[in-house]
Amino acid sequence: MIETELEIPTSDGLMNVYSAAPDEMDFCPTIIFLMDAPGRREELHDMAMRIATVGYRVLLPNLYYRKSKNFEMKWSDEGKKEMFEMTRHLSTSLVMDDVKSLLSFMDSQSQYKKQKVGAIGYCMSGPFAIAAASFFPDRIYSAASIYGANLVTKRDDSPHRIAKRAKAELYFACAEVDEWAPKETIETLDKALTDYDLSYRIEWYEGVEHGFAFPGRLNIYDRLSAEKHWNRVFSLFRRTLH
Repeated sequence: MIETELEIPTSDGLMNVYSAAPDEMDFCPTIIFLMDAPGRREELHDMAMRIATVGYRVLLPNLYYRKSKNFEMKWSDEGKKEMFEMTRHLSTSLVMDDVKSLLSFMDSQSQYKKQKVGAIGYCMSGPFAIAAASFFPDRIYSAASIYGANLVTKRDDSPHRIAKRAKAELYFACAEVDEWAPKETIETLDKALTDYDLSYRIEWYEGVEHGFAFPGRLNIYDRLSAEKHWNRVFSLFRRTLH
């Protein structure tokens, strides 16, 4: 496997991006892996590597690069407060500018130019993954939101509204116990999506909490559900990117 730290130019400077890819493939589809609120960290690098081992190049951008090149939340009350402060400067339009920069970077490489791309986001970035499919429908062929928060909001760019622009296959993994995405929210999402000409699936993961796929969340991580979500995500990418 090949791990690389990249500096990709954007309209706001250089975005630091972790890249993982198979070492014996001249070409493979690319997955844009959008981080959750605690920041880009070794746990996410390991998950990116997991995706790379099945035949994908993974780009994991630091979405906080405008504020910090290496922010990682400390697990304390003060650390959580600092994390929420970091999230406040992000918006759908800002992150989509970053996704556009990632796609431009790919197009600067002949073997990746105009290729099919997948997107995946956890928690904070679940809606960003869906937005990527909506903003770039001719590039993003699949998008997965894993216990995504704020999938239904009052904003014009709420995922449940803009998803109608997507051509991608969409997958939503939802934890049964999730204050950030309660059942009523997901029901509203489902009702909206049924009105669009979309290929999508919403799947409930019974008996687990928000964050169940992260190995570092020792009291929340659920191995069987985590493996199930990998199975679903890899099947999604195989169907849409090959």
